[in-house]
Amino acid sequence: MRIARIQLRDVKRYRDLQIDLAPGLTIIRGPNEAGKTTIARAIELGLTGSLAGPPPVAVAGLRSWDAEPDARPTVSLDFTLDPSEPGGPGRSGSVEKAFGPGGSATLTVDGVAITDPATVDSQLADLTGVPTAAFFRSTALVARGELEDLDRDEATLRERLSASISAADRSTTAAIEELKRVLNDLNARSERDPGRLRIAEEAVVRSQTVVDTGEAGLARLVVDRETLGAAQDVSQAAAADLAARTHLLDQARAAETVVLELAAAKERQARYTEAVDAAAELARLHDSHPSPNPLPVVRQTVDRLRVLDAKLTELRAILSGEVNVDYEVSAPTTTWRPIAMAAIVTVLVGVGLAVAGQVLSGLSVLSLVGLGVALLGLIIGFVAFRQRRTAQGFRRQKEMAESEVERRLRGRSQMEAELRQAEADTAAQLQGLGLPDLAAAEDLLTREEAHVAAIDALNARLETLVGREPVDSLAPSRDAAAKDIVDKTAELAGVDPAAREPGARQRFEAEAQAAQAALEAARIAEAQARAQVDANPIDADQVAGETERLAVWQDQLSSLQRRARVYEAALGGLERATEATMARATRYLERTMIGAVARITDGRYRRVRIDDDTLDISVVAPEKGDWVDVRELSDGILGQVYLAARLGLVRYATGDRRPPLVLDDPFVTFSDTHAARGFELLRELTAEHQVIYLTATDRYDAAADAVVELPGPTAVDDEADGASTATPA
Repeated sequence: MRIARIQLRDVKRYRDLQIDLAPGLTIIRGPNEAGKTTIARAIELGLTGSLAGPPPVAVAGLRSWDAEPDARPTVSLDFTLDPSEPGGPGRSGSVEKAFGPGGSATLTVDGVAITDPATVDSQLADLTGVPTAAFFRSTALVARGELEDLDRDEATLRERLSASISAADRSTTAAIEELKRVLNDLNARSERDPGRLRIAEEAVVRSQTVVDTGEAGLARLVVDRETLGAAQDVSQAAAADLAARTHLLDQARAAETVVLELAAAKERQARYTEAVDAAAELARLHDSHPSPNPLPVVRQTVDRLRVLDAKLTELRAILSGEVNVDYEVSAPTTTWRPIAMAAIVTVLVGVGLAVAGQVLSGLSVLSLVGLGVALLGLIIGFVAFRQRRTAQGFRRQKEMAESEVERRLRGRSQMEAELRQAEADTAAQLQGLGLPDLAAAEDLLTREEAHVAAIDALNARLETLVGREPVDSLAPSRDAAAKDIVDKTAELAGVDPAAREPGARQRFEAEAQAAQAALEAARIAEAQARAQVDANPIDADQVAGETERLAVWQDQLSSLQRRARVYEAALGGLERATEATMARATRYLERTMIGAVARITDGRYRRVRIDDDTLDISVVAPEKGDWVDVRELSDGILGQVYLAARLGLVRYATGDRRPPLVLDDPFVTFSDTHAARGFELLRELTAEHQVIYLTATDRYDAAADAVVELPGPTAVDDEADGASTATPA
């Protein structure tokens, strides 16, 4: 089978995708998250995804994220059949599967359509030679990092290998498991779950013992009946005691629950009471603001008044008279920075000498010298500090002189105009607040800020107590909590006083457990006494009846023993047949792998051996001259050997069918040389199978018959700084 076209609708990232494939080697290339694995999964679903029974395909994980909730992921494949496949050349068809509630499957071959899901699955298995999804993943699908999983699905793989040899699907593995289960049921020897053979053997022994001791049992019958009566009395008394203890335990548990609910109701009442008071105070504060204007308006106006007041003060001081300014300001002749650097160096040297004196024991003079040098550095630093202060004073004098020059240049008339404008602005701002002066405005701002702070504090407390619950519901919630307190108090009063005591539940649980154990012991004793009475033969007729039962048990035991021998012989034959099947399969794989392994390893390894039981692969190493497990070779050689094994397994397991081979970049860890050899093998394989290779790199493009390039995802998260837009609860 060779797939000509793949079409996906509402499958993972593809709302609608259609790609054409070459009959030989097609490379489907794209970056991460481009949907390459989705295409491999779609091919698997189209060929093996079943709608006929469990387990269903996980539609929630298959449906596109942006698709409608009722959208059904749909996979369509157009295909042709090779001339070498059964049915002759020129056959073509298509399959479409829609997954989800009300899913559908349609297979069309040579114009004839089939819509029954079970029949579609059966026909596809016949066309491809791939019966199940597990078998497809174990053979024709080679995923990244899975080349070594030769025995990935051993049960399915062994069953299919057996069918390939015998040309009939006999479900050998299932038959072996069923025989093992039946033999286990027959031969089990455990006490709790005995097998039928043990049951029959024990029944024969028991019946024989009863027959042999029949007459002696008559004498024990009276004693056994008395024992049974006493056991029944003890069992009844234990049952009554357990009922009483259980009733008290139920009372204690109810009391414990009511106590917890009462405490919760009290806490809720206290919280809602405080919330009601806070809401009332908040309403009062909202109605009694010191200022009719909002706080931001008042704060902005007061800030403006402060600026105007400072400007008025400055202008009035300037206009009050002229001040002579000495424009000649002499700069200091020395600078303080070199002196400061010298002080730092001197202090560091002194500290270093002092530390060295402490480290070298007995050199106290060096420590004293170091301290002296450090003190000298501090004195030099003080001198540098004084020089810095002098320099700063010079800069301030210079700035004042420059300001005075600017004031004199500006002109007295301009300053008087500015003074009048500032006075008018001040009056307008005060009039807007309805206040006489800046001091009154400052006082109003202080009182309004304190008032708003009190409102904010009450709002925070109210939200801590009840969250965003409406104020109108606070009082009803408080009253409901008070009613719960009354109800729970009354309910607690109706509980047995003993059940309300501290630790009552733990005490009654222990007593109930002890009573339960006593009842179980009494019932066991009663059952044993009753069994002894029932097992005791009463008269000769009973002994005769037991003899007849003994004969029946003996016949049944003999029949079960014969059946076990037959089952064991059949199981041995099937297991030997299965071993022979796997031996033939491994020999076939060895023959098909030898040429491929020699070619892809450039003749280094020419002999291959596969273990019949574990399917482990070994090759002859030239250096060692002996067999070595391929897992001891390099990762590149290991991957190539396993690739040859998987390809040989496909040829063997699918018989005369030619399913397409899907490879999800298994060469990703190969070197360029190893990858090139692997692709040579794939190119040769296209004579029998279609090869679909999924990769993220373009290094294989030259070897392909067709290249399909998938675009990567383009959507990005536009949320700024990762901030969530979710509405808080």
